[in-house]
Amino acid sequence: MRVVIQRVSEASVTINGKIHSKIGHGLMILAGFEAVDTEKSIDRLCAKISAMRIFSDTEGKMNLSVMDVGGEILAVSQFTLHASTRKGNRPSFIRAAPPEISEPLYHKFMIRLSEMTGKPVAGGIFGADMKVALINDGPVTIVMDTENVE
Repeated sequence: MRVVIQRVSEASVTINGKIHSKIGHGLMILAGFEAVDTEKSIDRLCAKISAMRIFSDTEGKMNLSVMDVGGEILAVSQFTLHASTRKGNRPSFIRAAPPEISEPLYHKFMIRLSEMTGKPVAGGIFGADMKVALINDGPVTIVMDTENVE
């Protein structure tokens, strides 16, 4: 599993010209899943995300988590995070899990993140053509893979 986490002032997902989800101050997360991902890997990553200190304290130091600041979370499934660009000019997505595996993992990811933060997690619609808008605050952008999270 690979995630791109962005600290945002606001973020939204629009589907068919209508806003489907919108958040204020918090985290915008793009999540890509592989067939080898498990609930255990989701738990490890969600624990790391919910406790990650990437929000500024009163002294301007990144010392607070999304939970500490009462931030919101918007998570969108993004299979293209597993693009391989080693050969040619057309990316290969062979590492990305097929929809029958990644869709349940995406929903488990959102549920687990909600349980760990104690707040609902906004999302998109799996497989839909979505327009994602955000204002990156900082900018702060973090990329994590489950294989690199302890």
